[in-house]
Amino acid sequence: MDNFLMTRKDLIKTIIKDSQSREHPNLWKRTLQLPINTGKIVTLSGVRRSGKTYHLFNLINQLLKNKVSAEKILYINFEDERLNLTTEELDQILQIYQELYPHLKLSECFFFFDEIQEVPGWEKFIARIHSSVNQNIFITGSNAKLLSKEIATALRGRSITFEVYPLSFSEFLNITSPNLDAFKSTDKAKIIGSFSRFLRQGGFPELIDRDDDLSEKILQEYFNVMVLRDLVERYKISQASILKYFCKRVVGNSAGEFSVNKIYSELKSQGYQIGKDTLYAYQGYVEAIYLARFISKYSHSVVKAEMSQKKSYVIDQGLGSAIDYKFSQDRGRLLETTIALELLKHDRQIAYQQNGSQCDFVVIDQGKVKEVIQVADNLASPETKKREIRGLMMAAKEYELKSGKIITFDQKDELSVDGINIEIIPGWEYCLQLDTSLS
Repeated sequence: MDNFLMTRKDLIKTIIKDSQSREHPNLWKRTLQLPINTGKIVTLSGVRRSGKTYHLFNLINQLLKNKVSAEKILYINFEDERLNLTTEELDQILQIYQELYPHLKLSECFFFFDEIQEVPGWEKFIARIHSSVNQNIFITGSNAKLLSKEIATALRGRSITFEVYPLSFSEFLNITSPNLDAFKSTDKAKIIGSFSRFLRQGGFPELIDRDDDLSEKILQEYFNVMVLRDLVERYKISQASILKYFCKRVVGNSAGEFSVNKIYSELKSQGYQIGKDTLYAYQGYVEAIYLARFISKYSHSVVKAEMSQKKSYVIDQGLGSAIDYKFSQDRGRLLETTIALELLKHDRQIAYQQNGSQCDFVVIDQGKVKEVIQVADNLASPETKKREIRGLMMAAKEYELKSGKIITFDQKDELSVDGINIEIIPGWEYCLQLDTSLS
């Protein structure tokens, strides 16, 4: 074997050994708990820096506590700039691992492959391992397309996928201010203060102990990496400046109806030449890398829902604030974006309703609307209160519901209008309820 291959082999051995000797600190407890011994390939998909790797480390710590030998745990981060593996070199990883530990049965080991989408052809590699070597496989990636649509065909139902988002408010609060009691006035004030910070800073774990100025710079760097590395490089996009403009418009539009036609007209008026089909492709890319989520208008018809005008929500309200100044100053849109993300983080299927008046969210379970929700920063204005109640009432009546919620920043009340019970609830309280009572 030539010197280059020998060097690559030594490097992989070093990476394996280093990962096995690493002491993982006590990690924050996340709501999502990953299963072990499912016989499935467990995949974690989500935006960069949302905590996918830490979920793997939590699982590794759990295995070590259960007396699994560190030698039996293989962890590789494919974003390690030293690796830069080709498809053909993937198989060498297991060969080298077996050379390191010839006494081990590979079928009894645990394989953790982080950001594996960086290597072309990874799907066949994982499928081959699962079918002939080992079923304890855990993989992560920052691209929804690679870990959903393509994995479904490549792995033929042998995988189970979990989406990882930045911290929910309850997770954020448990880390920054644990053991608070909302029934104590002093603690309640702290919770409201934490919620205000959460609206502004968002839930990326790295920012927990950062000040505002540094947090903003870090979030802007996240955005640049997503645009340049995950989009421009991965999708071979030549018009990078137009793509960046498009991404900023998606972020700045959070909590509003999203229109490719509008962006197309804006670009055309500025003298840029780009087709609508390309912009629609950009929209798909943006969602694929988890920069934003697009929510459909509710319809009993799946086709009509998919073809409907979408509302967009940036993947993290703090990221949105760092990229778009107007968004950062609009607490109503910040609050609506936060509530949308909290619902998604708690695995709720949501859409919006528009039938004369708009209802911000309908929560769907088994094809039926189970809850209707409006979001408003405050209801001090009689016109705002009337508008929010009207939209909620129309949606509740359409879906034969007896109640609905209006989520505000800090107002709390109960109303009854035309037989519909309306609960006005502070955003922080609703977010904490999601962990325990929303079903």
